[in-house]
Amino acid sequence: MRSIRPSFTDRRERGTRRTSTSLAAVTLASALVLTATACNGDDKADGKPTASATAASAGDGKIRIPGDLKQKLKEHGIDLDKWKNGAWKNWNKQDWLREADDFFNPIIKGLWDPNRMRHANDPNKGVNGNDISGDQGVTDPTPQPVKAQAVAAPYHTDAATSGKVFFDSPEGHMVCSGTVVEDPAHPGKSNLVWTAGHCVHAGKNGGWYRNMAFVPSYNNSGKPAAQLQTASRSEIAPFGVWWADAAQTSQQWIDQGGETGGNGASYDYAVIHVTPEQGNSGKSLEETVGGALPVNFNAPAVPKVNSITASGYPEAAPFDGQLLYQCKDKPGRLSINTSDPTMYRIGCTMTAGSSGGGWVEAGADGKPALVSNTSIGPVSSGWLAGPRFGDVAKGVYQSVSKKFAGQ
Repeated sequence: MRSIRPSFTDRRERGTRRTSTSLAAVTLASALVLTATACNGDDKADGKPTASATAASAGDGKIRIPGDLKQKLKEHGIDLDKWKNGAWKNWNKQDWLREADDFFNPIIKGLWDPNRMRHANDPNKGVNGNDISGDQGVTDPTPQPVKAQAVAAPYHTDAATSGKVFFDSPEGHMVCSGTVVEDPAHPGKSNLVWTAGHCVHAGKNGGWYRNMAFVPSYNNSGKPAAQLQTASRSEIAPFGVWWADAAQTSQQWIDQGGETGGNGASYDYAVIHVTPEQGNSGKSLEETVGGALPVNFNAPAVPKVNSITASGYPEAAPFDGQLLYQCKDKPGRLSINTSDPTMYRIGCTMTAGSSGGGWVEAGADGKPALVSNTSIGPVSSGWLAGPRFGDVAKGVYQSVSKKFAGQ
């Protein structure tokens, strides 16, 4: 989730937990984190086109770069071979790919090894408490904290659609949570993952993140962190590592999202299309994990929702990012900007790392459906907020689905 903590001065690549600067100047009672949660609101208010990017997959785990993208990469001085050999670490702002059609994410086999995955951090972004006030739009009283409950292992049995989204940013190795969702173009064979917009793109002052991959049922057996120190990749990622070959977020997030403030939070969602790193005998992600959630783009208003269940892998203290947790609560409303859709807000003690994790509500038919994702929350934890899906979210989703409809 997007954190209200100051930027970290030290994010080491291997074996060392991050250290943060002092919080002395931060008023914890009012400081908020942009977490990757989904919000409560109607995003039909803005019909702006959504941002998308894709590189075609040949079905063998290798990405084929379209000719027009090759030319754009050349203009940015990007060579595919040099990129795979480490050039992706160059975050020169002039060359940081940020536009809708610039997404570039070639598979680098073995890059996400167990150690790298264990030490990935949430992309924390500072926010000012003034961004959320009771006189903007409709905001209900702050909910009471709901203690996050550990999901029973194996996760594949009780939460098959949940997993972790890994990626690299200028600050180092990063992690969010994600959810396998249905693909209308490929019923029963989806390769789509839902997460937060800030888990794929840095917003108005940045670009697309790199080396993006999804690990379903991460640490499926629920082993404690100490036991994972010597765990193999197959133990940590028993259902494989799936690389993004397309990603899309809302144009609102790209235009408004930032390192400080809640701007863009009502549109803080993204859809990733993935392909297996090692090939998967032709099986889709949905077939591999055994399920995918439908997405409800006509999510009910707060008064009509009895409860919402949020899932994620929180990694900021007191959690360590290795276990899957859930919070269940009746949502309230949160308004950050009167011109933006109101967000859902629930009591929940999950912290950074839960960003992008799915929010599920039982529909009129009693079946679970995705209605939001974790986007923001206070640095001291206690509640989370996420966008309520409407037409803009539907456009993001359909655009990615249609790109692969004939494959």
